Amino acid sequence: MSTPVVIAIAWAVILGVGGGLLTKIGEWYRALNKPSWQPPDWLFGPAWTVILGLAAWAFVLSWNAIPPGGDHTPLIVLYAVNFVFHLLWSPLFFTVKRPDWALVEVPFLWASVLALCIGLREFSVLASWLIVPYLVWVSFAAILNWKIVQLNGPFG
Repeated sequence: MSTPVVIAIAWAVILGVGGGLLTKIGEWYRALNKPSWQPPDWLFGPAWTVILGLAAWAFVLSWNAIPPGGDHTPLIVLYAVNFVFHLLWSPLFFTVKRPDWALVEVPFLWASVLALCIGLREFSVLASWLIVPYLVWVSFAAILNWKIVQLNGPFG
């Protein structure tokens, strides 16, 4: 397997598995007031699997578009920054039980996804478009996070 494929798979699997392990749907979460338009809990796993798979594919396309001997650092930085902000959200919301803190963090996650959309365009237009579902889903999740805070706050 080539280096970009290994990196992309590792990135997606760590985020997917890590996010799943850090998402504890227990009594605290079930007791929260949620908007009627919230998707069912079972949908989040498959949605993230598709989204992270597309983002991993975008990484491989972008990596392969860089000429031999070219600098991969900007691509790695974009994905590393996104990795950090993506991984922070679940523990803030579910482990620490602070949807309000997660709401403060979500603009950073959203900006990191937007940076992927914009930054990958330099390497591959298709790669840039493959990130759009991620941006849409994080946008939706941010609105959902905001509504949960509005319906249940204050926290802490």
